[in-house]
Amino acid sequence: MKPYYSLDDFCKQNFNEKLYKIAIDCNLTCPNRDGTLDTRGCIFCSSEGSGEFAIGGNSIAKQIETGKTYLKNKRTGSRYIAYFQSFTNTYGPISYLKDIYTQALSLSDIAGISIATRPDCLEEPVLQLLDQLKHQFPQKFIWIELGLQTIHEKTALYIRRGYPLSCFDDAVRNLNQMAIPIVVHVIIGLPGESKKQLLETVTYLNQRNIFGIKFHLLHILKKTDLASEYNAGSVPVMTFEEYIETVLECIGHLSPNITIHRLTGDGAKDQLIAPLWSLDKRKVLNTIHKELVARKIQQGSFLTSNQ
Repeated sequence: MKPYYSLDDFCKQNFNEKLYKIAIDCNLTCPNRDGTLDTRGCIFCSSEGSGEFAIGGNSIAKQIETGKTYLKNKRTGSRYIAYFQSFTNTYGPISYLKDIYTQALSLSDIAGISIATRPDCLEEPVLQLLDQLKHQFPQKFIWIELGLQTIHEKTALYIRRGYPLSCFDDAVRNLNQMAIPIVVHVIIGLPGESKKQLLETVTYLNQRNIFGIKFHLLHILKKTDLASEYNAGSVPVMTFEEYIETVLECIGHLSPNITIHRLTGDGAKDQLIAPLWSLDKRKVLNTIHKELVARKIQQGSFLTSNQ
């Protein structure tokens, strides 16, 4: 067992096997892209809508079959998670959303689906659809992944997130009432944010009854507005050592009940500008684990009784 509650541990405890995610692109867009809120997307978001590793181009079933071939050399179980990753995956006609979710949930080797979206794209018709599918496929799970990134409004305005924290709280409340698990995305290294502010985000999430969290390293990707600022010298990036120290702090301050789905982000090699050390993902993860063990830090070690 790791010194933190990993997604692997959760899957083995609850499904008796490791489940890999197969990333899917459903040709959707985002209100930050189509002109509803903006046309530029979040400041860090790539032209693929954070779906660089999604397969795309085919039906759901074909994308999943292709994804399984990519995983043939990994130690997988007999089932997978269909991950609706690119752009905002509840932002489309209800009939289309029902079709794509149902296609995935109907496959016998799909244990469940994980839907990446925004809190402001979970209106009542979408919630009703999710509730319907939950009852239609009682042996499968439905997870919702929300891109919060930070609780701090000043940073949210800078990254062009496009919604207030109250919108996130409403979405979490609605999903909790439906007993639909929530995975929250948090970015480490956002410009202008201190470690204290990052830990405030972690502490806030400890109190929101979420299922999981993904910690992402801020990547500078080509053809993003963040890249322009980085090239102009106005955006610093974390060193390897800074990131390791910060992740250890986050793990120590995170409730042990929250499943950690990710400890660093993936940046496509052909798009990544900085930090280049992040390309060695194995080294990053191994160092985090090594330092946790050496310092005797476990998930929640730094929590006080009132947190």
